[in-house]
Amino acid sequence: MNKIHYTKYLVGLVIPIMILASCKKNFLEKPPTDAIVDANFYKTDEQVLAGTASLYNRVWFDYNDKAYYNLGDFRAGTAYSAWNDRGNVLFNTTAENGENNSSWRAFFNVVAQSNMAIVNINTYAGAGVSPSVKKMAIAEARFMRALAYRYLVMNWGEVPVITNNLDYLKDTTLRKNTIPSIWRFITREMRAVANDLPETAAQPGRITKWSAEGMLARFYLTRAGVEATGINARKQEFLDSAKYFAQRVINSSGAQLLSSYENLFKFPYDNNKESLFELQWVYQPGVWGVQNSMPAYLNFSPDIANGDGWGGDKSASWWMLSQYEGIQASGDTMLKGRTIDTRLKATFMLPGASYPEITQTVPIAVNPAGKQKLIVPNTGSDPDFAYIKKYVVGKSEDVGGAQQQTYPNNTYMMRLAEIYLIYVEAVIGNNTSTTDATALEYYNKVRTRSGLAARQLTDPVSGAPTPLTFDHVFKERILEFAFESLAWYDFVSLHYYNPQKAYQILNSQDRGFYNIRTDAFPNPTEWTFKKTTWHTTERQINANSGNFRLPIPSAEISLAPNLNRDAVEFP
Repeated sequence: MNKIHYTKYLVGLVIPIMILASCKKNFLEKPPTDAIVDANFYKTDEQVLAGTASLYNRVWFDYNDKAYYNLGDFRAGTAYSAWNDRGNVLFNTTAENGENNSSWRAFFNVVAQSNMAIVNINTYAGAGVSPSVKKMAIAEARFMRALAYRYLVMNWGEVPVITNNLDYLKDTTLRKNTIPSIWRFITREMRAVANDLPETAAQPGRITKWSAEGMLARFYLTRAGVEATGINARKQEFLDSAKYFAQRVINSSGAQLLSSYENLFKFPYDNNKESLFELQWVYQPGVWGVQNSMPAYLNFSPDIANGDGWGGDKSASWWMLSQYEGIQASGDTMLKGRTIDTRLKATFMLPGASYPEITQTVPIAVNPAGKQKLIVPNTGSDPDFAYIKKYVVGKSEDVGGAQQQTYPNNTYMMRLAEIYLIYVEAVIGNNTSTTDATALEYYNKVRTRSGLAARQLTDPVSGAPTPLTFDHVFKERILEFAFESLAWYDFVSLHYYNPQKAYQILNSQDRGFYNIRTDAFPNPTEWTFKKTTWHTTERQINANSGNFRLPIPSAEISLAPNLNRDAVEFP
């Protein structure tokens, strides 16, 4: 493998640009001077903490920019783009696909930056650095590296594990590692990290022991499928571990569900009581890579944006809309109704919906001030898209500072709702269903927060048993985390032990175009979604063993022919 390619972000780098003046995230506030080099940095607790700050934003930038939703939601079928990113929407992502390449590059950049942070702290940390801070900073880097490898192995399968980029500057023999051995490595890493991180965040936004134990619950649930012995034969030991760590986070972390689902995505929501880990973005004009650029590609119009607004063709998929209770099929070509599930409005924008937290530019004839609180427009013809709401936070005046491709809001990487549902799925495990009271309680905590009625274990009319099943949990995860880059990884986790079920769900989805009608505007009581008659050839995909994993970028293969060789076990 060409190691220079994997270390080009780091070798000779003095200190990554990671802490910036006048930021809102307090551990990103004080910048090191330009003259600082590795040998005279890392001498105080403050400098060591500065040394890991970029691991919370800059190194993830290329992933967060557009790949976050391209992989996590377009491939999963929860959302689509009508004119762009069609390779991911149609499940024929190529080795030249831009977001495929950006993700690969970003995840290996996280690995490389994490590796160098570990080397630098171990090499240069002076006597003025307290042992607890040194241990925590190294744990932060190991956490990020393990998480990056979780994304790498779930998207591309066999990839090379690099724990010290400097070891491979001239070595071209590095091979890919096997999937089970990568999972063993990242689980082992996260267990060590959980022991070295503090229970309370050293500074708001930094990860804690509970961030790591939440990841362990996530890792073990997936790893149970990796080491399955057949369909619905996940490894019980790992299901038990997922349940164990989920319960610890629920009982001991202090995290709580926000009472309002919509508030999870109303600025400023950063580092709220439900959050276990977020990427920490800041508004810093003139500095690239530390801001959240994703909203620029999701804002449906310049009217609600800051010199951007390029997301007018991005939308909930037909399949996604059909998942909401109250939105019913009417024949083969129509969905109709309304839902009391607040997650729909918080995730996608339908015509007539109002968002008073977002300012909208309008003609003077509409409002003499030239602006109003957002009411999603209903154009002269029927609108064609249920626009994206999550991570859309409005104009500069709505968020205390923003400009084109530069927004301050964080990106969720894990929140407590997921831990509740991990517990439920781990309890169901290899069984067809469960009547476990604690699992039902946790499931209903997530469900009822959205406004839906609690699920009962018996039908109120017939008295027939209605236990919780995997399908209930899977659907709840889709509804809860749509457009949070989790749905695709739910499919990958399922694919590890039941690929045919994963293909069946994906291939049954309708990803085609439709238009939307309201019964009244601007205060609709229901919506009608009708399939676009002229769009008939790209409504479904053909997910199979040949296209389920992402292809390694062509540029990497040409530079590193060893990527074509059989994978070997990681030590």
